[in-house]
Amino acid sequence: MKITDVKTTYIFIPHLGSIQDATIRHPTPGRGQCFVHILTDEGLEGLGVGDGGRAAQVLINESLKPILTGADPLYIEKLWDDMFWRVRGVGRKGLAFAAISAVDTALWDLKAKYFNLPLYKLLGPYTDSVPIYGSGGWTHFSVDELVAEQVGYVERGMKSVKMKVGKDFGNSEKEDIERLAAVRQALGNDVEILIDANNGYYAKQAIRMARAFEPYRVGWFEEPVLADDIEGLAAVAAAIDIPVATGEHEYTKFGFRELIARGGADIVQPDIGRVGGVTEWIKVANLAHAFNLPVAPHAFQVIHLHVTCATPNLRIVEYLGVAEEFDKLVYTEFPEPVDGMWSPYPDRPGLGLELNPDVVKKYGS
Repeated sequence: MKITDVKTTYIFIPHLGSIQDATIRHPTPGRGQCFVHILTDEGLEGLGVGDGGRAAQVLINESLKPILTGADPLYIEKLWDDMFWRVRGVGRKGLAFAAISAVDTALWDLKAKYFNLPLYKLLGPYTDSVPIYGSGGWTHFSVDELVAEQVGYVERGMKSVKMKVGKDFGNSEKEDIERLAAVRQALGNDVEILIDANNGYYAKQAIRMARAFEPYRVGWFEEPVLADDIEGLAAVAAAIDIPVATGEHEYTKFGFRELIARGGADIVQPDIGRVGGVTEWIKVANLAHAFNLPVAPHAFQVIHLHVTCATPNLRIVEYLGVAEEFDKLVYTEFPEPVDGMWSPYPDRPGLGLELNPDVVKKYGS
């Protein structure tokens, strides 16, 4: 089997709601993702998805496509290595790895289709059902909107939810506590509440805020400080009892090696759309396992569903309401979670996903 072509589709749906967290200054309506299509001479096609928008399209089409075309798509490790070195001068973090991630995921989707297996079964499943938490709690929500969203997740059977803190770059401390208190009061004591500061605090501020959050029985404190401040993350993790979760803005096994070895994470959060696709996500999950740390992936939930079913050290899977809204439009269908648990289709090869042609026609480019 040989790759005959690599194509990209960028889908942006402008009417979807905006998001805002501690460090997004201005919420922008709409949601988009870059999709990769790997075509072969045997008629099989792999579908991948990643961050980076139109810029990722350009990088894939101009830098990665030439080294993929004509190659055997089953040689995924070799192709990943070729892509890694192809972008050495502009990559290592950010856009280039969003592009690699999308291509790599498409290669794994293709490989699973070649062997006529769902991706999670090809990877070697640990389970066929994973727990999820309802994620949102955006800082531009009013308290009533925040509570309604979080309660809505619980009414769907989810036993854990996540909300944002660190509002206004950490300058609304009193409001952070009041919003958390309102959610805890609405949910009662039996639901786990996770909080996410999206890099919004400084280290000593995060330590002080963690002590204020503790009475509300917080399950983890996500990205309390700048993601690149590993010393700050380690200081926070050492000083507080709430577990520190981080990793969504880290890239490759090399970045996670430093993060974990230096004590910056109690819960490891690789993002399959950034870290380097399925290939690198699995390695990071295994690395975390070697340090006896749990994994809780960030975003890209319909892709994470498969890799987390092959992960023995899984903590829980993020289920974003805004992503669900997008996915319901973009894909012809995908499996629905039930009572806080989620399972892939057991009999559909690959990721089991197909893009909605009408949505591609209307919103794709």
